[in-house]
Amino acid sequence: MPTNTLKGHTFEVNDEGFLTNRDQWSEELAAELAALVDVELDDAHWAPLRFMRQDSARTGVTPTLRRLQTVGGFDVKELYRLYPGKPVKMMAWLAGLPKPVGCV
Repeated sequence: MPTNTLKGHTFEVNDEGFLTNRDQWSEELAAELAALVDVELDDAHWAPLRFMRQDSARTGVTPTLRRLQTVGGFDVKELYRLYPGKPVKMMAWLAGLPKPVGCV
């Protein structure tokens, strides 16, 4: 597994850049990763990221967009506004979780 270092944070990633060890994640690392893709994390951004980490810890899988909506109560249009493009893929990357199943 490749190892990356970003502003003093060292972490292992897979070939697509997703963290392979969730214990190497921190909110500080997430903020640094977000800056790489021009996203500034505020409270609205943190809420789904924290939900994803908590839900993943319980279920063992990265939540999908549908689960974020139905279980987490997040508005899909708002997630697309906060995380343009492929929001769940970007959120999983920022949250230190594996890429969601079915995500290209």
